[in-house]
Amino acid sequence: MTSAPQRPDGPTPAPRLIATDLDGTLLRDDKSVSLRTVAALAAAEEAGIEVFFVTGRPARWMDVVSDHVHGHGLAICANGAAVVDLHAGREFVQVRALPRASALAVVDALRAAAPGTSFAVELTTGINYEPEYPPFFKDAGANIATAEKLLHEDTDGSAAPVLKLLAHHAELAPDEFLTLARSAAGQYASITRSSPTSLLEISGQGVSKASTLALCCAERGISPDEVVAFGDMPNDVEMLGWAGTSYAMGNAHPDVIAAASGRTTANNEDGVALVIERILAERIARRQERRQEHEPEPKQEQQQA
Repeated sequence: MTSAPQRPDGPTPAPRLIATDLDGTLLRDDKSVSLRTVAALAAAEEAGIEVFFVTGRPARWMDVVSDHVHGHGLAICANGAAVVDLHAGREFVQVRALPRASALAVVDALRAAAPGTSFAVELTTGINYEPEYPPFFKDAGANIATAEKLLHEDTDGSAAPVLKLLAHHAELAPDEFLTLARSAAGQYASITRSSPTSLLEISGQGVSKASTLALCCAERGISPDEVVAFGDMPNDVEMLGWAGTSYAMGNAHPDVIAAASGRTTANNEDGVALVIERILAERIARRQERRQEHEPEPKQEQQQA
């Protein structure tokens, strides 16, 4: 990758909203937000461009960027299953739940198609998982039981909406597992992945980063052509295809590169900040050009006799 992003073909419209993924995109590999990126996000908001964090993360993992949310304070979490107000203590503003019957159908289909699959259930109240599921992050409040029991309507806490079903396989390759799962259970739910491991993220049918972002933009009267989006993994593909202008990170999955209209540098090289800085610089240049076009020509001084 060069130090400059590759621009999409044709003129880039002045954006009204920037939508960015977090892990592997806005965040560096150590999960930090660089000072350069912090400054770029603040400058975009000051210029009147809304910034939406659009992530697969649950609301409880949003502390890493809570200090960098300006204006509206909203974030799209769990791959579009939730809109969260980070200014109000991660309060759920909108939930697009995965029906328990659909989740159970996915569990049945994957148990048959990919023996050895283990599951976790992400609720608005936290995560529960099966004994075989690798707890990537320990949660002291998690219930541990079979997915069938965790999803049963009579289970304690069953009133909590299901945001995502997570499916892990210890042997299948990540993209192989994704392809197999979509073939076996795609009629029941939306299936994607964002982890480098064989970990699938399963949401309600039609729920994605793109569909929830589209709803948020429609509420604001913002068209896809006025959105610039960034991402790096398969769960970003629909969002990058929906946005009028989109960038795959230098470290992006091949499917993401194919879906985006441009590329920027890797997450560790502040690829998002690089594009935002260019957008703001072009905006300033356009304003200066318009100002010069409307300025009257200076009057020539009359020659002295």
